[in-house]
Amino acid sequence: MLSFAHRSLLALTIAASATTVLAHNHGDKAAAPGTIVEVAAANPDFETLVAAVKAAGLVDTLNGAGPFTVFAPTDEAFAKLPPGTLEDLLKPENKAKLAAILTYHVVAGKVLAADAVKLDKATTVNGADADINVEGGTVTIDGAKIVATAVAASNGVIHVIDTVMLP
Repeated sequence: MLSFAHRSLLALTIAASATTVLAHNHGDKAAAPGTIVEVAAANPDFETLVAAVKAAGLVDTLNGAGPFTVFAPTDEAFAKLPPGTLEDLLKPENKAKLAAILTYHVVAGKVLAADAVKLDKATTVNGADADINVEGGTVTIDGAKIVATAVAASNGVIHVIDTVMLP
């Protein structure tokens, strides 16, 4: 287990060194970020996530006041699922199952990287706990590596992960 000082330093290192995938307003400091859904929809690396959020009927929720922390899998993360899994989840008859998976990627409140590395677990919106592990310079949540942190949205924050978490 890392000491508080080591965890804080690791959080700062992650925030400073992670390549922020969602830097679409990167040159315009005055631009206010949109909601979590708007920020994700503006980035081509989250086309699958946005399609899944729409199919699960969660757009209004994730456009709500929040704040929310979303551990957002990239299109590459969705591509790691077994063949046919995503297509099956996107079917209307699997809406509840898809919503359960997506809400497993959401934590109520705004959890920044510096806060996350102090935790051993996070309770997700679907009610299940996801384990947080800090090892060396890597932070994972339920086995998914956090590859970029603290992407601002008007109603929360997005941390980018490399794997779809399954409850």
